Amino acid sequence: MTTEIRGPLQLPARREDVELETIDGLTLVGELATPADREPVATLVTLHPLPTAGGFMDSHVLRKAAARLPALADLAVLRFNTRGTESPRGRSEGTFDGGHAEAFDVAAAMAFVTARGLPRPWLVGWSFGTELALKYGRDHDIEGAILLSPPLHRATDDDVAAWAGESRRLIALIPEFDDYLRPDEAAERFRSVPQMTLVPVEGGKHLWVGETQTRRVLTEIVAAVNPGALPLPTEWEGPLPSA
Repeated sequence: MTTEIRGPLQLPARREDVELETIDGLTLVGELATPADREPVATLVTLHPLPTAGGFMDSHVLRKAAARLPALADLAVLRFNTRGTESPRGRSEGTFDGGHAEAFDVAAAMAFVTARGLPRPWLVGWSFGTELALKYGRDHDIEGAILLSPPLHRATDDDVAAWAGESRRLIALIPEFDDYLRPDEAAERFRSVPQMTLVPVEGGKHLWVGETQTRRVLTEIVAAVNPGALPLPTEWEGPLPSA
């Protein structure tokens, strides 16, 4: 059976509800998706958009990464709700702290990755999640960070400049029509990190709405983390998970 890969379609994977424990005593809820019949070659630790504006672990690009990339690119995908954030998976304990105490949430996710022996972790932040990646990603054993629509509201110029000279990769996807940071301004704001990769996305918008934009984002993620899996298929041959 051939099925077009689009929208909420979920491809085969091992999916496990998980809990992350922070050093300040909170339990965060999440999900780990890994390839169905083999070990992952790398790991995406996803950081969702602003919870006070509706962001959570099921924000669509992150949900689709977990639905597709274990099967298409042999990646493990960890999604979780930061403190005080709720989704159908449940509510993480605590309250939103504007990107401050969320440092402990990033640390809890990375501790989980280490405890599970998940390989080659990358942070993938979207909007607010990019602020967490920029501010706290350097504290952890990651291969790199991928920033989707970085607004650079909470991450300061010093937070950005701290990545200068890093051997770990920093990649930012900048939508042409972003609500907060467009390509020309992004080039200026990230000028202090000359080794980073800026990817202007023609026609892109902050929320990456539509299948074309989703495929572009997932392709750029895989190009960084496991380029041998490209090009990503647009059709799936075989059975699908039961609903």
